[in-house]
Amino acid sequence: VTDSRTRKETCWVNRCLLIVFLGAACLHPTPILAQTPADRAAIQAIMDQQVRCWNAGDLDCFMEGYWRSDSLMFIGKSGITYGYDSTLANYRKRYPDRATMGTLRFDVLSLEALSEDACFMVGRWSLQRSIGDVEGHFTLLFRRINGQWRIVKDHSS
Repeated sequence: VTDSRTRKETCWVNRCLLIVFLGAACLHPTPILAQTPADRAAIQAIMDQQVRCWNAGDLDCFMEGYWRSDSLMFIGKSGITYGYDSTLANYRKRYPDRATMGTLRFDVLSLEALSEDACFMVGRWSLQRSIGDVEGHFTLLFRRINGQWRIVKDHSS
């Protein structure tokens, strides 16, 4: 009788705890942190456009994926650069002609939602060039700003 009664009491307590837990979850829902297929496609379109623009030798077009702000952050081997204009100037200085630009390729390794309006990407970049190939990795923080996805932080090495 004692074992049967103890099991029934334990079962009742477990049910009560489950009800309390589920009730609390309904009152305080956790946001779903997954991009929609449209968001993923928009972010991939930025990456694809950057490759096309780079391979056409058009740095202004390449930069369209970035946030046009003094708060844009680019981290590279020379340190941290703040601002859209400064980042573009650094690209122009580092890649003054088609020989140094070469042919760009991106390989996206992961894309993770941080919130409805922020995503974190990890990938590889490579440049095939007549003067010697180079490659490295990048991390990008994308934010949805005024309904458009933009790169707000770039760490490329």
